[in-house]
Amino acid sequence: MKPVDLTKLPLIAKPFILSLFLSLSFLAFLSFQTPRHTLIKPTTNSSTDLKIRPGYSSYDAYIQRQLNKTLNPKLRQIWTTRDWNRKVKVFSQFFDSLKQRKLLFNGSKALCIGARVGQEVAALKQVGVNDSVGIDLVPYPPLVLKGDFHHQPFDDETFDFEFSNVFDHALYPQKFVGEIERTLKRGGICVLHVALSRRADKYSANDLYSVKPLIELFKLSEFVKVRSIDGFGLDTEVVFQKNKNPNL
Repeated sequence: MKPVDLTKLPLIAKPFILSLFLSLSFLAFLSFQTPRHTLIKPTTNSSTDLKIRPGYSSYDAYIQRQLNKTLNPKLRQIWTTRDWNRKVKVFSQFFDSLKQRKLLFNGSKALCIGARVGQEVAALKQVGVNDSVGIDLVPYPPLVLKGDFHHQPFDDETFDFEFSNVFDHALYPQKFVGEIERTLKRGGICVLHVALSRRADKYSANDLYSVKPLIELFKLSEFVKVRSIDGFGLDTEVVFQKNKNPNL
């Protein structure tokens, strides 16, 4: 296609062509100046038993959707009142079982990931694990600190024990697990409660159909045990131990 020769155009058409050219040039300039908040496509392992849910245009959009649940005033009212004692009781039973199996100790420094208002942290303290804290996008002092589980706000090898029942909310499962292994001490224990028999809730970012993807994601840890549980819609407990030898 030959370029337009402005000298051969009718006089009345020249201002229009010039204006169109300047407008297109300005739009092109803006396109290079405007930041793009696109979402990096999550990568998973080779297993088809872990599927990332589509639909997030950016990481900010993902975070906002999670906040829509966490900041829901009706849910927060339920979590801190009628649900509080029931959940603390059930979590205490889970943690007491882990103590009996020598996977958790009173002297353990413990972290609960995605702890919302901190029922699991309260349960840890109730069974004697006093050095316990939780993280969530919305803090709930003194039990829960502000933190994104894709980027934990802690130093390497900080905790002896980490627990979470929100793996399904991880948009980047490999980062979720990577941060656990980074902040877990050598020989430390990680316990995840997950749902395998059904899809998780509408706020979930992934769906898990077997423990195989979890085992593949934990690069620095050994798979210890899996068992069936009944934990607020979650049906499976999976236990890992971080390698004591850093060369493994």
